[in-house]
Amino acid sequence: MTQKSRQPQRGPKGAGNSMRGGSAERGPMGPRPGGRGPGGGGPGGHMGMMKGDKARDFKGTMRKLLHHLRPHRTALIVAILIAVASTAAGIVGPKILGRATTHLFEGVMAQLAGTGEIDFAAIGSILLTVLGLYLGSTLLSYLQGWIMANVSANIAYRFRRDISAKINRMPLKYFDTTTHGEVLSRITNDVDTVNQTLSQSITQVITSVVTVVGVLIMMFSINWTMTLVALLIMPLSVAVVGLIIGRSQKYFKQQQDYLGHVNGHVEEMYGGHVVMKVFNGESKSVATFDQYNTPLHEAAWKSQFLSGLMMPIMMFIGNLGYVAVSVLGGWLVIRNAVTVGDIQAFIQYVRSFTRPIRQLANISNVLQQTAAAAERVFEFLEESEEIVETADPVKLDRVEGHVEFRNVRFGYKPDETIINNFSAVARPGRKVAIVGPTGAGKTTMVKLLMRFYDVHDGAILVDGHDIREFTRHDLRGAFAMVLQDTWLYNDTIMENIRYGRPDATDDEVIAAAQMAHVDHFIHTLPDGYGMVLNEEASNVSQGQKQLLTIARAVLADPRILILDEATSSVDTRTEVLIQRAMDELMQNRTSFVIAHRLSTIRDADLILVMRDGDIVEQGNHQDLLASNGFYAELYNSQFEGSVATASPPLVAETM
Repeated sequence: MTQKSRQPQRGPKGAGNSMRGGSAERGPMGPRPGGRGPGGGGPGGHMGMMKGDKARDFKGTMRKLLHHLRPHRTALIVAILIAVASTAAGIVGPKILGRATTHLFEGVMAQLAGTGEIDFAAIGSILLTVLGLYLGSTLLSYLQGWIMANVSANIAYRFRRDISAKINRMPLKYFDTTTHGEVLSRITNDVDTVNQTLSQSITQVITSVVTVVGVLIMMFSINWTMTLVALLIMPLSVAVVGLIIGRSQKYFKQQQDYLGHVNGHVEEMYGGHVVMKVFNGESKSVATFDQYNTPLHEAAWKSQFLSGLMMPIMMFIGNLGYVAVSVLGGWLVIRNAVTVGDIQAFIQYVRSFTRPIRQLANISNVLQQTAAAAERVFEFLEESEEIVETADPVKLDRVEGHVEFRNVRFGYKPDETIINNFSAVARPGRKVAIVGPTGAGKTTMVKLLMRFYDVHDGAILVDGHDIREFTRHDLRGAFAMVLQDTWLYNDTIMENIRYGRPDATDDEVIAAAQMAHVDHFIHTLPDGYGMVLNEEASNVSQGQKQLLTIARAVLADPRILILDEATSSVDTRTEVLIQRAMDELMQNRTSFVIAHRLSTIRDADLILVMRDGDIVEQGNHQDLLASNGFYAELYNSQFEGSVATASPPLVAETM
């Protein structure tokens, strides 16, 4: 890859594919135990959340959610007032409709007694009034829904915007220890859950509360005795609701957690499907999926079953009150304590009274799930960010390329130091090679140089200034990188190369491609430079991808160049051509070359030999061979078995 000061906006996945050796080495089934970097031993930083034994901070999460609603408080107040008006119109309707029933009953009785007629005019007037109230209530409810849908969509937009911005401010360590699917689950599933709750459940809470209060007032206005009988169901309802909520809360939490784990595993298996198939990893992949999916199934059905119990139980309790009120109402009518119309209205109010209670009980379960989702979003937004940049950064008119590592000490974990006491100087325009066995810390030094991580002790200086005195944008703008693991994104080949310098013209892009010996193969592709690479850039070969990143480095024209096995995926003939192009590119530039094939760095001005995080030898190729130390051992071991062992250095020198 070539890295100037920015990174392709591919979402969390782009952030996670750092540099070779920086993240946990991943095999077909996920992170490989013992891999380099901070994620070596586990499947991700959030896998510790899987048990779900602790209850979530419901109140704290809701306070944070209300804080995010503050910019929309005017719209919310309007929606609440509209909800009150809409609900009030619906509440008044049954009592007015009861008058029509009373008029009809009294008219029928008078007609039977021969003392009067049914007053259809009065009944018609009452019915028109009720119709107007219900139409007005419906229109107000529609307006309220429109307002809340707009508010919830804005909140979801802000959450996703904040998460996207947060991703670019977070240290690379987070993405080295967290699966991509886990991050994607927060920005999709969790935000969607919050969005749906805001658009639907909040308005239901408002209307349900207003309905309960309003209906209670209307019931007392009809008859206080029947109202007290109806209220006897309340303690039982509250007890049932509390019992179900207490049992279902932890399952909603587990459901959200395991949903993120399943998404992470599926995303990783899809992205590495070819590797998984090659290594016959299907059975292990399925087993890992079952480890996540089985608990998800258990938590999901338990949470849904318990929440599903709420409505039938509440309906049964409501029917008990309905029967009691009907019996008492009939007795009161016989005694002429209430009218028939009042009984009709009261029975409607009993139904209206228990329905919002059931809704509130159901919403309480939804709110638990929302709290689980919102807390995961807030956890991500509150993750520690990169160290704040200096308030007075260094600004250099020209970067000369003098780089010094001064007593650097670093470890991915505080208790595990992998760079012990690294000191070295790279003078401007020199080629510095870093060699050593796997795990010696070679790529880690490059990460520290680019400030993907900050040193624990010591300092790294560029042109005499600590790199922490630069802004990250300015520091990384002086570098270009070509890695063994290529970074390409879903766009045309032209734009992938242009990413090294966004203001470059098409002619400059083509010239860079020609210098990198990539122009010929591009012309053989469909649409040439206009060919669009797919999401995984799998429609070109690995060697072709590496050539494209080299062309990007050529176009970037950096002052400091970093090469990490930049020609590992090309054939021998192309490697010779690329090596010549790279030699030309490295002219008058400070270059850091990480190489496993030591024959490619024999012309380096300085070779740093690393072992277990320390420099054990340094010098040029000839001096290091003459000293017959660790470098000579590494160098000679690459030719044993393929050439005569009598004089391997001599054979290698003639290659």
